[in-house]
Amino acid sequence: MEQIGNMKLYSIEEVKDELIGKVGTPERDEHERKVEEALHAYRIGEAIKNARLKQNLTQEELGERIGVQKSQISRMERGYSISIPTMSRVFKALGIATATLDLGIGGKIALW
Repeated sequence: MEQIGNMKLYSIEEVKDELIGKVGTPERDEHERKVEEALHAYRIGEAIKNARLKQNLTQEELGERIGVQKSQISRMERGYSISIPTMSRVFKALGIATATLDLGIGGKIALW
């Protein structure tokens, strides 16, 4: 905490420590895991959206290609409701033929 006049300024880490728990506590670890998952889902959604826009496709047109409604494409692009089988169908419909998952010391696996 830093005192400036009669104001107290806290760093984001100090706020997280106070509200969520210190690093290494179960609550903080769970929070950090959820944030990381949401960030990965967001990035996948952005990749879908960017690939769709590069092909000048609407969400409705992409949905028709894979047999889902526009609302499902919208949810995917926002990082919701993305399963590996659905992701595979979307990327294949966009002409992205292969994808791999890097498992670190577990190696890499082909998703499709």
